[in-house]
Amino acid sequence: MLYWLTALSDGGDVFNLFNYITVRAGGAFFTALTFGFVFGPRLIRVLRARQGKGQPIREDGPEGHIAKAGTPTMGGLLIVGALLTSTLLWARWDNHFVWMVLFVTLGYGLIGFADDYAKVKKQTTAGVSGKLRLGLGFVIALIAGYWAWAVHPEDLAGQLAFPIFKELLLPLGILFLPFAMIVIVGAANAVNLTDGLDGLAIMPVMIAAGTLGVIAYVVGRVDFTEELGLHYVPGTGELMVFTAGLIGGGLGFLWYNAPPAAVFMGDTGSLALGGALGAIAVASKHEIVLAVVGGLFVVEALSVIIQVFYYKRTGKRVFLMAPIHHHYEKKGWAEPQIVIRFWIIALILALIGLATLKVR
Repeated sequence: MLYWLTALSDGGDVFNLFNYITVRAGGAFFTALTFGFVFGPRLIRVLRARQGKGQPIREDGPEGHIAKAGTPTMGGLLIVGALLTSTLLWARWDNHFVWMVLFVTLGYGLIGFADDYAKVKKQTTAGVSGKLRLGLGFVIALIAGYWAWAVHPEDLAGQLAFPIFKELLLPLGILFLPFAMIVIVGAANAVNLTDGLDGLAIMPVMIAAGTLGVIAYVVGRVDFTEELGLHYVPGTGELMVFTAGLIGGGLGFLWYNAPPAAVFMGDTGSLALGGALGAIAVASKHEIVLAVVGGLFVVEALSVIIQVFYYKRTGKRVFLMAPIHHHYEKKGWAEPQIVIRFWIIALILALIGLATLKVR
């Protein structure tokens, strides 16, 4: 919204600053961070009063989680609220990619909210039906995939770009839609599975968002894409404002989610943020790089898939407990030890993902 103040500029005054994506990204970051600090305590008080017993704790989970009983959930409302406010305030409203990513974020946030609400109301770990969640998620992803396809340049629409190989494009045609659906739904559910320890999911999400924000900014500038041999996707640079808001909102949430957590993110936050990462990757034509940048989420999701697949066929478990962060809890690792080590892994993977911009 503030971008329109550039209409008041004569080219050499303070209003001209709003032309720059980097300036507005900084504004979005501090707006979201302030939102988190201002509204965080109030939201936590409301959630604690409304939810009573808080988020139900799995009886078969690690023993240390019993002490977390009574902690309120739906803390994702703080992140999504900060993200929405900062993006609407600082991003350009005439950018289709911004609205597409916001649509996915809010859509998945609503699915997560319904799931959290059902869990709290029934005081059970089983919320909304998994089939219903997936079905709604695929519908949202289908709309987002078609939206991106319609906005992408004609020479890139329906194409799959590969990192490192600057000229290689795989024409998917109509298959781009199911591909985009898998990317977005997969990212949302992978982040959801990762959200099992205090602070575990939010920092890797912020790291991945920051990385994807840089990538989106680079591929949205013709000078950078020509120099680096990347595919130019006009308009994606504006997504850096969105990711800056996500990081600011994430830090505001982490202030209250750091061990011991005063509030849990819940599916409200994890599904929304995971879906946002997938949507940004689809918009910027870096879906494969997302699998690298978000490699931690991929491993968490694969650990569940492997565990279920192997157990159904043999009656035995590969891991002591899935997702894999619970496996290390069962092995005796302290929760902060797991969280910080996973943060380090997420940072390393993000640097590898950024390196693909230069390696051609």
